[in-house]
Amino acid sequence: MENKSFILKVIIALIVLLIVIPSVLVLTQRNDYLYGITSVAVLSMISAGVWLTFYMGRINIGQGAYALIGAYTTAVLVTQLGLSFWISIFVAGFVAAFFSILIGIPILRLKGVYFSMITLTLTEVAKLLAIALVPITNGPRGITNIPLPGELSIFGLTLIPDFSTMENSKIGFYYLAVIAMIITFAIMYRLTKSRMGILLRSLQQNEELASSFGVNISYLRVISYAIASFFGGVGGAIFINLTQSVYPTTFQVADSINYMLYTFLGGLAYVFGPILGSFVLYFSWDLLFVFKEYQLLIYSGIMIILMVFLPNGILSLRFKK
Repeated sequence: MENKSFILKVIIALIVLLIVIPSVLVLTQRNDYLYGITSVAVLSMISAGVWLTFYMGRINIGQGAYALIGAYTTAVLVTQLGLSFWISIFVAGFVAAFFSILIGIPILRLKGVYFSMITLTLTEVAKLLAIALVPITNGPRGITNIPLPGELSIFGLTLIPDFSTMENSKIGFYYLAVIAMIITFAIMYRLTKSRMGILLRSLQQNEELASSFGVNISYLRVISYAIASFFGGVGGAIFINLTQSVYPTTFQVADSINYMLYTFLGGLAYVFGPILGSFVLYFSWDLLFVFKEYQLLIYSGIMIILMVFLPNGILSLRFKK
């Protein structure tokens, strides 16, 4: 009965996301909300990596670095090598994961604030590298005029049309971002229910005890960090194709902190926490624009109140632990 209820909720959520919301926004011509929800889907996808890193007992404040790596990877592949966007986003994810393995092997041994401090610097390091590697990244001028995603077809059958031929390419990006988000969180949910998920939770609770039972904690930490970074890389790749440009400042330290806030606010104990956290913070910031110079003050006050009264996140209101 519990499984049937969960499946029903998933079906309703899919109908709302894939049919109701885009239909209403297209009919009302609210491209601003269409862009907003598309951005939320991408942001929550990147934040999913932060949640997964926390799930194994580490607070990751460097997810922006992997989003930037993914963004530049797809920009270079598409504009300089002419690779298909659909292939480049996967390459972007794997390149981000590769660098996370190189970085993760030494730093994942650190715990608590030491790991967080190291990851906090990663986004700045990635930005400085993007500025320095002028022949590849075009330095501070970035890479602009990134073409829209082309057609994706198999054996002559068009699966996804060329975005440039669409009357409204924003609807194409909406479906791209939302479907990528659904796949990301489906993987995350399945991961938490798997043997690997159980082992990762044991690392969060007591690494020494898990190690004493023969768990290869170093291997688990690196693989999980690579998966988390893969999400960041793919999310970054999708985002810069939406904006059709990438600069060294496209993803900054503030963005990495925001990804952490989205995850904390939604609920660290809940897989889908980053989705709700991204949605609430993204649109609350926009709605508070009417308060002009007081926007940041009110926004910060709401954040503090939520953190004080809902330390386990907004989802703790609905779900009992």
